[in-house]
Amino acid sequence: MTEPQRPTPDLASAGGAATPAALSPPVVPDGDNKHRSQWSDIWRQFRRHRGAMVALAVFVGIILFVSVGPLIWRIDPTFVDIRARNQGFSLAHPLGTDQLGRDLLARLMAGGQVSIAVGLTAMVIAIFLGSLIGVLSGYFRRLDAPLMRMTELFLALPLLPLLLLMVTLFREPLSQNFGSAFGVFLLIVAAIGATSWMQAARIVRGEVLGLKEREFILAARSIGTPAHRMILRHVLPNVMSPIMVAATLGIATAIITESALSFLGLGFPPDFPTWGRLLFDAVDQMVLYPWRVIFPGLLISLTVLCVNYIGDGLRDAMDPRIRGR
Repeated sequence: MTEPQRPTPDLASAGGAATPAALSPPVVPDGDNKHRSQWSDIWRQFRRHRGAMVALAVFVGIILFVSVGPLIWRIDPTFVDIRARNQGFSLAHPLGTDQLGRDLLARLMAGGQVSIAVGLTAMVIAIFLGSLIGVLSGYFRRLDAPLMRMTELFLALPLLPLLLLMVTLFREPLSQNFGSAFGVFLLIVAAIGATSWMQAARIVRGEVLGLKEREFILAARSIGTPAHRMILRHVLPNVMSPIMVAATLGIATAIITESALSFLGLGFPPDFPTWGRLLFDAVDQMVLYPWRVIFPGLLISLTVLCVNYIGDGLRDAMDPRIRGR
């Protein structure tokens, strides 16, 4: 007869020494040990958006073209050479010259610096105003009605005529006090920023209205957290996703608006190149020299398209329902 198998004693109750296999921790794959932050998840999801990645590469190329290009191509964009006017493509002037003999390649680089600077600065102003009004309107119930009525009033205004009126009224005083170039820059940036915050305000307000009823907000409010600390510590970090998406789209809107004002002759002075100003100067001779219109128009279109695709990729990457897949 075979001897009956004895039951295995309980090591914990018997006080016996556990085997090394019993004490060894579970094996965790190396990939799970890595620290994964929210921004790394966003970047991982953003890379899956092929259109956004291509747009980011093209946008970085445009930024390098307008920022590093003048360090390599050192021709002054405002230098007038009447003897070289209306020239075609050549080694001395790869993109030709305009009606005053100014190098078009150098003017495209300088114009890109101004147009992108206007877009970024106006976007910062618009996002600041929109976020401030959206958070105050969404969090404080007594401020919701007056702030939203003001937002609707601005949405009902015809923006382009309003911009034209602002430029006409304040262009000369600002030019006399701050100089022709910097004064017009301040005016255009302030005008675009002050008339472009409404969409961001409505988006942020909607996010805050849904956020302030969440459990962690109610818990923080129940322990007496002040309103300013609640907004800075809990509300703003959780609405950064729509704010960043609205910021990328605001850059495109500001660049188009500045180009439209410059194209109408109400932007920067003639000797201060922007992409819109280059279009305005080339319209009269676009039949004879079409490339003068094609190059600045192509750069404006590419920049706006790239920014829109980047914003689309950020929207998908910052959506938790998509990011978790």
